[in-house]
Amino acid sequence: MKRFIALTTAVFALATCLTAAPVAAQEFVIKFSHVVAPATPKGKAADRFKELAEKYTDGRVKVEVYPNSQLYKDKEELEALQLGAVQMLAPSLAKFGPLGVKEYEAFDLPFIFPDKAALRKVLDGDIGKQLFAKLEDKGIKGLAYWDNGFKIMSANTPLHVPDDFLGLKMRIQSSKVLEAQMKALGAVPQVMAFSEVYQALQTGVVDGTENPPSNMFTQKMHEVQKHATISNHGYLGYAVIVNKKFWDELPDDIRTELDKAMVEATAYANDIAQAENDKALEAMKASGKTEFHELTPEERTAWMEALKPVHEEVADRVGKDLIQAIYQATGVTN
Repeated sequence: MKRFIALTTAVFALATCLTAAPVAAQEFVIKFSHVVAPATPKGKAADRFKELAEKYTDGRVKVEVYPNSQLYKDKEELEALQLGAVQMLAPSLAKFGPLGVKEYEAFDLPFIFPDKAALRKVLDGDIGKQLFAKLEDKGIKGLAYWDNGFKIMSANTPLHVPDDFLGLKMRIQSSKVLEAQMKALGAVPQVMAFSEVYQALQTGVVDGTENPPSNMFTQKMHEVQKHATISNHGYLGYAVIVNKKFWDELPDDIRTELDKAMVEATAYANDIAQAENDKALEAMKASGKTEFHELTPEERTAWMEALKPVHEEVADRVGKDLIQAIYQATGVTN
């Protein structure tokens, strides 16, 4: 009888301990895929988000960052996000056009943003919010807009005036606006994944391309491009997005902390973008492998005149009202 009582007491004590043991908090993994180098503004911002997200959630969220197209190339990553194979991306704004949200291609319009201040009015205002809302029925939730910078043109021949583009095969992202831009300059647009551009330039599959300096430098494109023009003709920015179902199913407290991490990572990304591009440009100049040209006022006017018709040509695709709203927000007239 004593043995039975002792055994019963031991079992009860064990059960009490098991009941009282804390239940391990559920952990969540965010696979964050992107196509550029870790040393770019986007690459550094992704790493900063990882650091902050894991810190603010006390390790309940683990962010795995996959740069340089390690998981998916340009055309594949959005489908992977929609299928839930990855949870977070930061694609360039042009990539939403092929997805069916053609309004994002307005950001590819040449010379539509006179400076970063005008750009931020659009992205941080009602227009940016309305464009994010258009992604939701695609299973995508927009979280933030990250800057990269304004683009320069490069090729193996000088690019001073529009006629210098005649017949050149120029790599572009998949964007009807960028296609129209290159055609307006007399070039032959070639859609190509970002990860394939260096080799294509090296082998002559394409003659040139357009990029912010940080992308050009980190991918070593300056090693295979003899000339570049600091044209600042177009903008390259990113939308940080997540799989909507994954995001909506996160606990409220986790989402709150991830939102906080994203706000801080976005401020960091947008603060460093210009500095990173300036450093990359100086590094490429110092290498002596690419000759850089600053447009004269007359040359810039010629570029703008050659590219002005693109705005009207793509208005039906992008949305006339949207283009007018951007003009109004930025003070640009066309």
